Amino acid sequence: MTRFDRRRTVLAALGATLAGAALPAWAKYQPDQFRIGYQKAASTLVLLKANGALEKRLAPLGIKLTWNEFPAGPQLLEGLNVGAIDFGYVGEAPPVFAQAAGADFVYTAYEVPTPHAEGLVVGKQSPIKTVAELKGKKIALNKGSDVHWFLVALLQKNGIALSDIQPVYLAPADARAALQSGSIDAWAVWDPFLAAVEAQDGARLITDANGIAQHHQFFLSQREFAQKRKDAIAIALDELGKTGQWVRANPAAAAAQLAPIQGLDATIIESGLKHYAHIYKPIDAEVIAQQQQIADTFYELKLIPRKIVTKDALLA
Repeated sequence: MTRFDRRRTVLAALGATLAGAALPAWAKYQPDQFRIGYQKAASTLVLLKANGALEKRLAPLGIKLTWNEFPAGPQLLEGLNVGAIDFGYVGEAPPVFAQAAGADFVYTAYEVPTPHAEGLVVGKQSPIKTVAELKGKKIALNKGSDVHWFLVALLQKNGIALSDIQPVYLAPADARAALQSGSIDAWAVWDPFLAAVEAQDGARLITDANGIAQHHQFFLSQREFAQKRKDAIAIALDELGKTGQWVRANPAAAAAQLAPIQGLDATIIESGLKHYAHIYKPIDAEVIAQQQQIADTFYELKLIPRKIVTKDALLA
């Protein structure tokens, strides 16, 4: 049973216990609330949270803005699925896993491709120099995150079956420690963690995602919120676009603001920031088709339990 299944079971049991009473307020659409889920690594959202511009824009509409931090995309999607948040930012793989688990969300916007912002590294003293040498090796990744697709695509491009490697599912902090100790052979990771492990630990980049995966990032919305509060979402995307434009023009200043929040050296954050585009566009047919390719591949590999149609996660 997945986390999504467990949370839905909890909510269903709660509803039964209350004998038809309404679900908790946090689990329902609320027209005067806008709840955003974010990750510390999501720099543009973090900066928008810090500058307070979105709160000011939403106040005349009578909308209260709240921010909810999540450790990674899969957990954020879980929050979206159970109604704890209305809007969030994740990589390309989490929506596929979530839709296959029955989550009801819609794709709202995407960041143009940023393939240099994720990669596969080995330890400083590792003898591994090529992708071909990964056969039989232990490779860490955050399960269900954007690097899950990157690793699958990397192996496929090099004629290596997923069964030919040993995936080790670890969160970034644990994966970094495992790479330092030598208990894993390689790590598939994204920025700013990628920039940090290279600069601070001397990890060697075997390859980034350039030519392998698009590495799109997506803004997703709870379906009912997307239907009824298009005004709030439009304002959010406008402010995110402005913040992204500022980051592109002022990467050093952005990194300095993010350093105490992300707990990394500003020079490392700046290096990671330059790997992202910070340019956001409305969802289009091409990017949804690319998501369908990921979904079909994951189903063939039995990484998701059923076939899905990614277009179903669009507003009608």
